[in-house]
Amino acid sequence: MFMAALLTATFSFVSAGSANAAACGNNASGFPAWVEQFRQEAAANGIKASVVDRALSSVSYSTATIRADRGQKSFKLSFDQFMQKRGGQTIISRGKAMKKSNAAMFARIEQRYGVPAGPLIAIWGMETGFGSFLGKEHTLSAVATLAYDCRRSDFFKDQLYAALQLVGSGSLRLDARGAAHGEIGQTQFLPRNVVKFGVDGDGDGRVDLVRSRADALASTANFLRGHGWRPGAGYQPGQPNFVALQGWNAASVYQQAIAYIGARIDGE
Repeated sequence: MFMAALLTATFSFVSAGSANAAACGNNASGFPAWVEQFRQEAAANGIKASVVDRALSSVSYSTATIRADRGQKSFKLSFDQFMQKRGGQTIISRGKAMKKSNAAMFARIEQRYGVPAGPLIAIWGMETGFGSFLGKEHTLSAVATLAYDCRRSDFFKDQLYAALQLVGSGSLRLDARGAAHGEIGQTQFLPRNVVKFGVDGDGDGRVDLVRSRADALASTANFLRGHGWRPGAGYQPGQPNFVALQGWNAASVYQQAIAYIGARIDGE
């Protein structure tokens, strides 16, 4: 699932007018040259050469990522079709059980961030089936491919810089695998969102959105709070907190589904 509205990206490292900027491309042929040019660009932007070398040594052009990026057809479905395709009723049923079995964790998250269990569980279920499938694409290759691809190169170049930051801090393994756009963990954070909103939800001193459901769900709540969530306000279309769900994913049918599923889990 491709999350976060593209227009809200912050390009922390990328200078659009840089003379060192690597040129984008629309097929695999120019990717190796782009990677080498990006190495120079990253160094000019202050990234350690050792981090860049380690991170980019394993990347390759991902045709699966490009195919997924061009084929997000489910977002064009009607609400009912989308719910059926994505197993919305199953998410509601399982989500209610997840809320009950993890009641203490969700209470802590709501106390800290003001976000109730329903929308968090809805996102968790929609994104990865409650952590059952995190994706199979090589994360660094996926992000590098989209940074090279001309369609949204600036946005994903910022994601690549964030991924380098995570590699440098030891938070992202070189062999990490996830969703097609480089999303990470049980609720599928893009690298920049890991940097900005990732939190330690289980108190072990580190942020692990892959293995720790507490970290993943607390980070998701932190993301929503960072996108305008107001404790106690509603999150259905037209209510104050719906804007935070819009920040999570740009597709209106996805936003509506999360609001609907969350409300059923929360008992509304």
